[in-house]
Amino acid sequence: MPVNLSGKDRTRLNVFYRDLQKQVSTFAGYPVTAGFDYRELFRFLCYPLNNVGDPFAPCLYHMHTREFECEVLEWFAELTHAPEGDWWGYVTNGGTEGNLYGLYLARELYPEGMVYFSQDTHYSVSKNLRLLRMPHIMIRSLPSGEIDYEDLHETLRIHRDVSPIIFANIGTTMREGVDDVNRIQSILKNLAIPESYIHTDAALSGMTLPFIEGAPQFDFSTGIQSLSISGHKFIGSPMPCGVVLALKQNVDRIARSIEYVGTLDTTITGSRNAITPLMLWYAIRSHGVEGFRETVNECLKRAEYAVDRLNDMGVDAWRNPHAITVVFPKPTPVILDKWQLAVQGDFAHIMVMPHVTREKIDQLAVDIVSNPS
Repeated sequence: MPVNLSGKDRTRLNVFYRDLQKQVSTFAGYPVTAGFDYRELFRFLCYPLNNVGDPFAPCLYHMHTREFECEVLEWFAELTHAPEGDWWGYVTNGGTEGNLYGLYLARELYPEGMVYFSQDTHYSVSKNLRLLRMPHIMIRSLPSGEIDYEDLHETLRIHRDVSPIIFANIGTTMREGVDDVNRIQSILKNLAIPESYIHTDAALSGMTLPFIEGAPQFDFSTGIQSLSISGHKFIGSPMPCGVVLALKQNVDRIARSIEYVGTLDTTITGSRNAITPLMLWYAIRSHGVEGFRETVNECLKRAEYAVDRLNDMGVDAWRNPHAITVVFPKPTPVILDKWQLAVQGDFAHIMVMPHVTREKIDQLAVDIVSNPS
């Protein structure tokens, strides 16, 4: 089809592009990587690609990237110690969909179950629970952002007659607090609770903790049933995406055969983005495990540098162990706007993602102290 954009419309696009180039230079407050290059994949944007249905099942719609998607899922399954022969997953539109899927499986397994999650849990989880009409109880959080284990223990004790569904955070939104899954399992065992379901939301930290020596366990090796990891956060993508992995025995309970496309419908959305699996595959093949390990550890060093730099300049900054999130008192609105910083109450944070250099950290620190509240 011929492109008939007016000169005014072309100018508008050019202005928007230049604005994005400017904004990304001071983009430091959200857990999204800005340093990626997928130009080699642009040629695939000319085709109506669609990964409809189950990525592992045959399909009558042949314009898809399911082979690449399956390789991405296999890579994540190995990274998160999914049980061989008993896992399933797909590439999602992001963490919210992955968490919705995990909760959906839990509800189908325990229709009368009670969901427990901490007050630092991502805002979308409450929305998911309303959509699924699942009863739930919010648990207090510790100052680190992780769940208050004493409050969880006492609340579970009171409701021992109801199968618990634990929504564990592996890197909370503001402080990157990590819920101790092994400790949660110990609580369940101590209370002699025979049946439970644990889903871990590893949106950001699912791509950092596996590459950090001595980091806490959060994956299938701890006995969880499902997990969600974002793709656009640490890996980087121009479109939101992620993966959800779950025990196949639980997924089989919800599978339905769809004659129209000749495949199984085991996902949330049916038609799914086929470009993001290609991008994740490209990133994984380009970097590999060792490449990601190097990037993660460089970000950790820069996060430590950020804490020291801010503290040296009189700003009370801190971070959790193994975290690339640096928390400090909320600066002035001018700084919040310039650096696009996320806030909660009296605190803000910077996310030391791969594109956040030491030079940017220095510039941010100078801006903060030069604009006292």
